[in-house]
Amino acid sequence: EERCLDAVWTIIQESKQKGQPVAGLVVEPIQAEGGDHHASNTFFRQLQRIAKDNDAAMIVDEVQTGVGLTGRMWAHEHWGLEEPPDFVTFAKKMLIGGYYYKDEFRPQGGYRIINTWVGDPAKLVLLEAVIRVIEGDRLLENMRETGQVLLEGLRTLENKYPDLLSGARGQGSFCAVDFPTETSRNKAIRALRNRGVQAGGCGERTVRCRPALIFQPHHAEIFLDIFDSVLAPGDL
Repeated sequence: EERCLDAVWTIIQESKQKGQPVAGLVVEPIQAEGGDHHASNTFFRQLQRIAKDNDAAMIVDEVQTGVGLTGRMWAHEHWGLEEPPDFVTFAKKMLIGGYYYKDEFRPQGGYRIINTWVGDPAKLVLLEAVIRVIEGDRLLENMRETGQVLLEGLRTLENKYPDLLSGARGQGSFCAVDFPTETSRNKAIRALRNRGVQAGGCGERTVRCRPALIFQPHHAEIFLDIFDSVLAPGDL
């Protein structure tokens, strides 16, 4: 993490010297497509300080991590930042793609930012209903409780099959585990699908878990049992 922060600082300083100051830093709370890579809360707090010290906006990409899967509405809430990010992008569970930002970044004058649907008000009506269900049905708490079962189960399987699984990790129900090779990972995904589990990969050799917010502890146990049955033959 220190190496990465030093690299960010160096890039910013070099850009300044070229007369091209960095306007903003974009970061995912969990580097999802790259293989579910996590960083510490301290890393993100230091990154925000670097951005602030260099007059660069901190832009948090919550397209995958936002709206509950990590156990908080926004994954950056886990970080304990001194102040909110300057921008947060969202999509997927929000039913609409967009971003929100601090007042100081509000464009001067109307229609500086515009698109065909101008925010698509009809989708916002649907989104209000989604948020009411998330709050009323305690779905954030559900993701924390389910995630604990899911991650503990993945670690149990990791210990049971050390030649096949490693690096079980997660935040809330946003979980993942690694296989030794891309080939073995892909075989496992196909086998899971043949047993009724829609699974996906990311990075070079990772299987990721991206359940719906209504996914409950007993669903996690069903998945873990099926995953165990895929691993047991030892032919991956």
